Amino acid sequence: MRICLDLSPVVQRKAGLGTYAQRLAEHLLAVDRENVYSAFHYGRTVKEPLRPPLDALPRRVVPWDARPWRLGVAARHFLGLNMDRTFPDVDIFHATEHLLPPLRGARTVFTFHDAIYALFPQYHLPMNRLFLGSMMPRFLRRADAIVTVSECSKRDAVRLYGIDPARIRVIYEGVDARFQPVTDPARLAQVRARYALPERYVLYVGTIEPRKNLTTLLEAFSATYNRQSAIGNWQLVIGGKKGWLYESFFARLRELGLEDEVVLPGYIADEDLPAVYSAASVFVFPSLYEGFGLPPLEAMACGTPVVCSNASSLPEVCGEAALLVSPTDVPALVQAMVRGLSDEPLRATLRARGLVQAAKFSWERTARETLAVYREVYR
Repeated sequence: MRICLDLSPVVQRKAGLGTYAQRLAEHLLAVDRENVYSAFHYGRTVKEPLRPPLDALPRRVVPWDARPWRLGVAARHFLGLNMDRTFPDVDIFHATEHLLPPLRGARTVFTFHDAIYALFPQYHLPMNRLFLGSMMPRFLRRADAIVTVSECSKRDAVRLYGIDPARIRVIYEGVDARFQPVTDPARLAQVRARYALPERYVLYVGTIEPRKNLTTLLEAFSATYNRQSAIGNWQLVIGGKKGWLYESFFARLRELGLEDEVVLPGYIADEDLPAVYSAASVFVFPSLYEGFGLPPLEAMACGTPVVCSNASSLPEVCGEAALLVSPTDVPALVQAMVRGLSDEPLRATLRARGLVQAAKFSWERTARETLAVYREVYR
């Protein structure tokens, strides 16, 4: 088979979607020696160059930025035109982000990550809502096979768009082998110095945007001030770059007077993440909705106790290895963080369970199950 992978989320540096596309592609190349792969991406500028081995793939590039590329694809869907000339000699095209070019000469696989734009429209930019709201039903109907990254996303696709469940294959994402406990004191001291991390901290990793529910996390952190003497001093570290609609987070940070208490190191380099997770006393992830949710699993793989939202896909990802709380219940979030910081038997249990839970997810398994979908579609 001649398989073309959309690596646009990688070169356009799209956080979770970029991780999915990159890791899937790397592991497909590692496990599949039979078929021929190529890469596709749009964009006049490349924000993140492809790294080995992906940089060696034959590449198809549309030199358009995101908006004209989206509009061009949408117009061809509405006009009944195909884009086969852009993808000659392709048997399988895998759309790894929420955009599927109309093709007649190739079979198509479409990954449906989440329905955030439909379920939480207030947390999406207007143009994204308009595009995804009008085009997603067409993409899902046109795809020869649909992959979702969780049972939660599968249920949303069925409920929102009436998709036949038999057309959908749930294939979980994986955890990189590099995520494991870091115990070397020199390495831990190095990342503390690099990101100005405090000695004892509760950690969040991800983009700063409303869906991540970080204003609730700020309120829970603020509510623990009167307990600091009982559980020892600690600070909150929120690692990650700004996403969109982040102004309310910084406004709430100022209102609560926490500018000097919350550490904002910004983007944390991939190679430093295992040590940053390992140095944390607790990892907290209060998101309102996740199609999958990699950070809690990465923290578990590093042996860090996890407090996590009980919403969307997160209970199926975390299993019984995390303290699950309602993302809108500030007192419950406070209690869970305090327990995670102070209850040593519980901390030991969460560490052990977390390592076992994280080991269930691997990118090699993701790649093998995705390859099976390609073969089914090709037949």
